[in-house]
Amino acid sequence: MSKIAFLLASEFEDSEMQVPYDQLKEAGHEAVIIGLTQGEELYGKNKTVSYQTELSIADARPMDYDAVVIPGGSSPEGLRTDEKILNFVKDINISGKPIAAICHGPQILISAKLVQGRTMTCYPPLKDDLVNAGARFVDQEAVVDGNFITSRSPQDEPAFVQEILKKLQ
Repeated sequence: MSKIAFLLASEFEDSEMQVPYDQLKEAGHEAVIIGLTQGEELYGKNKTVSYQTELSIADARPMDYDAVVIPGGSSPEGLRTDEKILNFVKDINISGKPIAAICHGPQILISAKLVQGRTMTCYPPLKDDLVNAGARFVDQEAVVDGNFITSRSPQDEPAFVQEILKKLQ
């Protein structure tokens, strides 16, 4: 089974973390929560769930993971200026491993300069950010372009998780 990195900071969209995390683990995959510091308690913006980071991004090695998931909410905004986060995602991309980003998650991909020429979706108010960074925006529940899987919102979680599971087969 695959080892999946979840990149997380506080104020994530509760279900966009919980649903993929739980369902990927139920499918037998290993999920590791990576944040800016190890052992930090992170809370969802709706305060329905919290998670503790298992590993600091400074200690995370992209080669140890088969995929990365980036939940939305305000979490990506808290991570997108960290060079180690951006380098981690760039290295995962170079290896062609799946990168799944939902809602505001593509903000990290924009900051890592990975969206040029990609077909993607995101939380609709971020459409201009994606387009201005060179991506082609489509308004669909889940969009797969190469190793990228993107979705718009909590309502898209079933399709989002289904596409991640397909990539991990």
